[in-house]
Amino acid sequence: MTAPLTFPDNQSLNRRNLIRGAAALAATAASMKAASAATVAPLGQTGAPTLSTEPLPLGPLPGSRYPDSHLESANPKVSFGPTDFPAFAGTMAVERVATGMRWAEGPVYFPAGRYVLFSDIPNNRIMRFSEDDGHLSVYRQPSMNSNGNTIDREGRLITCEHSGRRVTRTELDGSITVIADKYNGKKLNSPNDAVVTSDGAIWFTDPVYGIGGFYEGIKAEPEQEKHNVYRVDPKSGDIKVVVDDFVEPNGIALSPDEKTLYVIDTGFTDGPDNPSHIRAFNLDVGAGKASNSKVFAEMPKPSITDGVRCDTEGRVWCSVGWGDPKEDGVRCYTAGGELLGKIHIPETVANLCFGGQQRNRLYICGSTSLYAVYTSVQGAMKP
Repeated sequence: MTAPLTFPDNQSLNRRNLIRGAAALAATAASMKAASAATVAPLGQTGAPTLSTEPLPLGPLPGSRYPDSHLESANPKVSFGPTDFPAFAGTMAVERVATGMRWAEGPVYFPAGRYVLFSDIPNNRIMRFSEDDGHLSVYRQPSMNSNGNTIDREGRLITCEHSGRRVTRTELDGSITVIADKYNGKKLNSPNDAVVTSDGAIWFTDPVYGIGGFYEGIKAEPEQEKHNVYRVDPKSGDIKVVVDDFVEPNGIALSPDEKTLYVIDTGFTDGPDNPSHIRAFNLDVGAGKASNSKVFAEMPKPSITDGVRCDTEGRVWCSVGWGDPKEDGVRCYTAGGELLGKIHIPETVANLCFGGQQRNRLYICGSTSLYAVYTSVQGAMKP
């Protein structure tokens, strides 16, 4: 005979439900407490579109004609274009090719895709300009308030990040590798710009601009005593200081033969007696050393230069801004430091790079916009 089915009384059910409910509440409280402990601040200013009732027009700058008056030779003569100034390439003009950024910085050109990547720091994104059809799009957001970008010898993106206080590499499969975020166990300040030598070593600058407030990063106290230039060994990954006497090291570039390292000091932003210039070092790639520093070019204060690149003949091209509007734009120097000419841009210029399939198109990050101009030289994208 089968035993009859029995059921617990309602009182027993209620007790069990209460016990289960209490356990669930305790688990929820514990998980909420853990989540609260893990809360972090947002990574800088998130995307907020730049609104304007009168958007800056694209195309050649107003008033342009051939030869373009935005190109100013240091040694003007009556001739077809600015004499001895290689920014002139014939029938051309300075163009605004993209706009809508809050602070454009760190351009780098990718030949395989025919596009320029550049940072829009306050909007926490990396933008992509496709030169084949002029399309502007977001490449990465959030970008950890990225600043300077470059490309290594394997076609990978190297990025300096303010919010992350680190240098990263975007692998060919899209994953991100942290190259450097600490030195001697302490956080870096806010890596700003980088170059890659032919041996694969990454050299980068580390001022404090990205931790000075919440607009271009996350405000924080610096942990590094000095504002250094670092080198990351390509084999071991070890980080070492190569120069430690900058006020604010900023843009960085290599001469085409890799025998000279150029580093900008924008210390003038910290005080009127500080430098606003480009320094040049003797570079020993094999030994990983930079020595015999000298001032390559002084900037006309209160203007500063921020970004720098070289062409294949060793000329030095640098940005100018933050001071006299008449100086806003790009300067070009001989390898010996003689000023050859200027490219006038209607905004403060932060950085620049050579691009185009022939490496003869100069892309210029000017505050809210990306500009471009054809030159009669090629950029030294690789030594």
